[in-house]
Amino acid sequence: MEVKAGQVVLIDFPFIDNSSSKVRPAFVWYSDFVVIGITSNLKMSGILLTKKDGLYKDSILKLNYIFTLPKDSIIQEICYLSQEKRKEIYLRLETLIKDIL
Repeated sequence: MEVKAGQVVLIDFPFIDNSSSKVRPAFVWYSDFVVIGITSNLKMSGILLTKKDGLYKDSILKLNYIFTLPKDSIIQEICYLSQEKRKEIYLRLETLIKDIL
């Protein structure tokens, strides 16, 4: 499966201890290996993604949950976010990185 930056995909996400895994959505930030986790817990901080963006339900892109994964963890594509939404994500990430440095 060819995956590109800007897509939201379903992944088979392994738990930290590798004891199990769970299918979760994630935003492909860079290439097809660096992703940002998404949660349906709207109380968490991050960027709101809505049904209008193409998700199954309103969710939060968790900017503090960035990780790499093997390409074979990707199960399927959910949607491709609009240019405006991608720009919002990249600008917020840029701000976070500047704050760290």
